[in-house]
Amino acid sequence: MSDLVPPRKADIVYETDNPVRYEADGPVAWIVMDRPKFNNAQNSQMTYALDDAFQRAVNDDAIKAIVLAGEGKHFSAGHDIGTPGRDVAKSFERRLLWADHVNKPAAEMLYTREHEVYLGMCRRWRDAPKPTIAAVQGACVAGGLMLAWVCDLIIATDDAFFQDPVVRMGIPGVEYFAHAFELPPRVAKEFLLLGERMSAQRAHHFGMVNRVVSREALKAEAQGVALKLAAQPRLGLWLTKQAVNHVEELRGKRAAMDAHYHM
Repeated sequence: MSDLVPPRKADIVYETDNPVRYEADGPVAWIVMDRPKFNNAQNSQMTYALDDAFQRAVNDDAIKAIVLAGEGKHFSAGHDIGTPGRDVAKSFERRLLWADHVNKPAAEMLYTREHEVYLGMCRRWRDAPKPTIAAVQGACVAGGLMLAWVCDLIIATDDAFFQDPVVRMGIPGVEYFAHAFELPPRVAKEFLLLGERMSAQRAHHFGMVNRVVSREALKAEAQGVALKLAAQPRLGLWLTKQAVNHVEELRGKRAAMDAHYHM
């Protein structure tokens, strides 16, 4: 007897066919989330488009550094949980060796989808062989944190804020659970348990953010840092990035994420 279920009807209305812009500016690739009407909420359409854009940048030898940005007032409001383009019930061509989710029952459907679309892809982007910068303005909330945290550097505007309020939804943080690696443990607990906003200035104090600039200066600052990175030897950048990432793994980052995701 099969425990599979008929796929749910996917009643989806996308406001755009291109939720991510890709722009090459010299040796720098700008990957820009482009759903400003919905504060760059991440549906699957956007997430797979981000994956395509990262792959494009990695495959282009002329690109030496990558900037991830968001169009409009906010960097990202997190996962799409209520726009007309919410596409949880839609199949996409998977990027991991992983099952489809649409015919799975209840919790299995969410577990299967979110491992592919969020945890798995975020790990891929973190391990990109080129340096990455998140240019963050306004809100960087819940699932938006994952997008910033996978980048090697974070440059934020002085009006940016970071927040993970999902405890209010009965869950212990987003899928890419890097909180206790991005912040000291007690600060991570405060961040999660209270779900309050953390200013860019406080995030900089704890080392989660590299630089804080005005909103007007964000693009120029990100481009300037990216150009400095682009001037470094490609292999040296790659090996150094891997070395720091490996230190995080030795401290248990991957195991901690797996323990959190599978609980």
